[in-house]
Amino acid sequence: MSTRRISSFAHVGHIAIGGDNPIRIQSMATTDTNDTEASVAQAKRIIDAGGELVRFTTQGTREAENMKNISARLKADGYNTPLVADVHFTANTADVAAQYCEKVRINPGNYVDPGRTFKHLEYTDEEYAEELQKIEKKLVPFINICKEHHTAVRIGVNHGSLSDRIMSRYGDTPEGIVESCMEFLRIFRRENFNDVVISIKASNTVVMVTTVRLLVKTMDKEDMHYPLHLGVTEAGEGEDGRIKSALGIGALLTEGIGDTIRVSLSEEPECEIPVARKLVDLIPECTQLRAEAETSIKDDTITLTLDAPDWETFQLKAAMAVGALLIDRKATKLQLSSSQFSRSDLDSLSDALLQAARIKFTKTEYISCPGCGRTLYNLQETIARIKAATSHLVGLKIGIMGCIVNGPGEMADADYGYVGAGRGKISLYKGKVCVEKNIPEDEAVDKLLELINNDRK
Repeated sequence: MSTRRISSFAHVGHIAIGGDNPIRIQSMATTDTNDTEASVAQAKRIIDAGGELVRFTTQGTREAENMKNISARLKADGYNTPLVADVHFTANTADVAAQYCEKVRINPGNYVDPGRTFKHLEYTDEEYAEELQKIEKKLVPFINICKEHHTAVRIGVNHGSLSDRIMSRYGDTPEGIVESCMEFLRIFRRENFNDVVISIKASNTVVMVTTVRLLVKTMDKEDMHYPLHLGVTEAGEGEDGRIKSALGIGALLTEGIGDTIRVSLSEEPECEIPVARKLVDLIPECTQLRAEAETSIKDDTITLTLDAPDWETFQLKAAMAVGALLIDRKATKLQLSSSQFSRSDLDSLSDALLQAARIKFTKTEYISCPGCGRTLYNLQETIARIKAATSHLVGLKIGIMGCIVNGPGEMADADYGYVGAGRGKISLYKGKVCVEKNIPEDEAVDKLLELINNDRK
C-alpha cells in the first residue's frame, strides 16, 4: 500500500492544500467572467456540488477587476469558497487578479514568453540567462502583490502551451515541461514565497503521469516539496472523459502523489465534482487493487477482478487500479472480470482503458477541452455534431478546443483540430498547422468534415 507523498502546504483563503490536509476538489467556470450574475450562479452550483475551489478565466484586466464583484456577491450570499483567477498571455492581468482572488494561476509557457509559433530558436547560454532575467523582472513585482494580499499562486504548466524558448532547448519532452515549471519555482523560493501549488497537465495520460513523476523527483533533488494539483486536460466528455481522467489521475493518486485534483470534462462544470470525489474516496481500495493486479500479470496480460455498486464506479475503479501498470507498459493487454456486468461491457471497457493509456486504439479519439469563459461557441453541441459524423473513423484523433491557449499545442497528438478563434469564428488545423482561419461557426463543422473526407480520399 502506498502512502501519500509528503508535501508542504499552501494557504488558499481559509483552506490549506497539501501537508496532511484532505485532497481538495475543484472545477472551473465556463461563464463570461464579465457576467457577474451568470458567474455567481455557476460558482454556487459548483460549490453546492462539493467544489472546494472555483477557477475563472481572466483573459484581461477587465475580467480580473470583475472578480472583485463576483467574490463580493458570493460572500454576501454566504459562500466563502476560494476563487482562482486563470491568467494567460498578459502578466499585468495577474497583478490585478491577485488583489481580488485567493489564488492566481499563471502559465509559464506564456506569462512572459511570447505566444508560441513552433519555431526553433537558437540561444547562447548568456542569451538564455537573459531570458530568465526577464521572467524574474516581471515575476517579482507579482510575488510582492501576492504577499501583500495573502494570495496563493498556482504555477500551471500545460504540455500544449510550452514556449518556443523551452521547446527549442529541451524539445517536446518531460524534461522541458518540468524545466518550464522549475524556472518559475526557483524564483518563488528565492523570494521566500511558499503559498504555491504546482500543476503539470497534458491530454496524453502517458505524458502527464511521466512528467509529474519527473517533477516530484526534480523538486526532491532541490529540496522542494510543494503541493501538486492533478488533472488530465482536454479529457473529453461522457464515459471516455471519465475513464481517461481516472486512469491518469488515478495512476498518481495510487502512488501517493496529489494534493488537489480536477476532472476536466466537456460538460457543465458541476458534473466534474462527483467524479473527482469518487476518485479521492476510491484511493485506498484502488491502491490495493493495483498491487493485486501487478501480481496477476502473465503473458503480457493484466487480470483484474472487481465489483462496484454501479457501472460508473466500476469504470473508475478499473481505471485507477490499472492506470499506472498500463502507462508503464507492465502489460499491454487487459482482462476484466466481474459477477455484475456483461462480458461485452467488460471487453469494451478494457478497450477504452487501453486507448486511454495510448496502447491500442479501437475507436475515434476526441481531445476536447472543458471550455471556459474564453470559449465563444457552444462546445457541447459542437462535440456532439463532430462525434456523430466521425465516430466510425477508428484511430483518428480530433482535437476540439475552445480557444488557442492550448489548442495547437495539445493537438500535436491529433490529426485534426477545431479551435475557437474569436466570437463565432473557428480555425481548422492539421496537426499543429492552421489550414483555414476564421471560418464562421455555422460552417466550421462541415468544413472540418470536408477536410477529413478529402484527405481520406
